[in-house]
Formats: sequence, C-alpha cells, structure tokens
Amino acid sequence: MTNPKLQVLIPAEKIHSRIRELGEQISSDYPTGNLNMVCILKGAAYFMADLSRAMRREVFIDFMGISSYGKGKRSSGEVKVTKDLDFSLEGASVLIVEDIVDSGVTLNYLMNLLEQRRPDSIRIAALLDKPERRLRPVHVHYVGFQIPDRFVVGYGLDYAEKYRNLDDICMLDGPSE
Repeated sequence: MTNPKLQVLIPAEKIHSRIRELGEQISSDYPTGNLNMVCILKGAAYFMADLSRAMRREVFIDFMGISSYGKGKRSSGEVKVTKDLDFSLEGASVLIVEDIVDSGVTLNYLMNLLEQRRPDSIRIAALLDKPERRLRPVHVHYVGFQIPDRFVVGYGLDYAEKYRNLDDICMLDGPSE
C-alpha cells in the first residue's frame, strides 16, 4: 500500500475465505425455493458478486440505491432511496446484501420499507458490522467481520467515491485528499 493514510484491516485473502463460508451457510439455510438477493449500491456490489458466486444454488439479483452518507465520513441520518428494485418481493425470500452495518439507521429504514412489500422473509448479509455504533435495532443474520469503530475503505467501500477498488479493507486515517 503506497498511501500512508491507509492501514490494512482485513486482507483480501481473508475476505474471500470468509465470503466462501458465508455462501455455504446461506446455501444451506436456503436449500430450495427462490432467493432474491438485493444488493445495496454502490458499496455492496463487490461483496454481492463474490457472495453470489460462492453459493451452491440459483439466485435472483437486483439492486437498490440507498443513501445516508453523502460525501462525509458520518451518516447524515436522513435516508433516501436513489434507485428502487425492478422486481416484486411479494411472497419472496429476500436477502439484503450490505457492505457495512454501522448506525443501523439505513437498514432499519430499508427493512420497514421492504416489509411493506409483503415478502415471505427478509434477512441481512453484511460484509462488515460495527455493533457498537448502533442507533437503531438491526439484526444481521450473516456477518463477514465485526470491526472496531474506524472509518474503512476498500472492497467496495469508499470515501467520496475513492478507494472502492482496493482489494483489502483498510482503515482511512486523517482527511482524504
């Protein structure tokens, strides 16, 4: 890593190994029926691609844009849908795929929104979880890693749209250029 502001928290090899384990676990938990994976853009796209390939079953994939951060390091607390789903969730098994669960504000809002669409079930798979930052209750069924309360980038996570393409998950120290 050449950027002195970045410190590797979770190396790429460890990320991919854990995603394979999650794929096996989810495949076991959903052996039959339709499974609709809802990727929360943009950060979860990397996780969604690798997780869906790690599963031993067919899945349906759609994307939803939800924003509460803007360009800062802290959630604004105001949630808005920037891209809605293309398919109906009525009667479906739904797996929300998220990059990181932090305050829980965004996922709490999203769960309430999606429950109104009458799915059979909704579960959450998150690559990263910061339970100590929770402001709203959210139960994450599949967690890749619990991490400390640090701002992280890489493997889809960004700061002002930068650093998404890093293979590792890194802690970002100080202001970004």
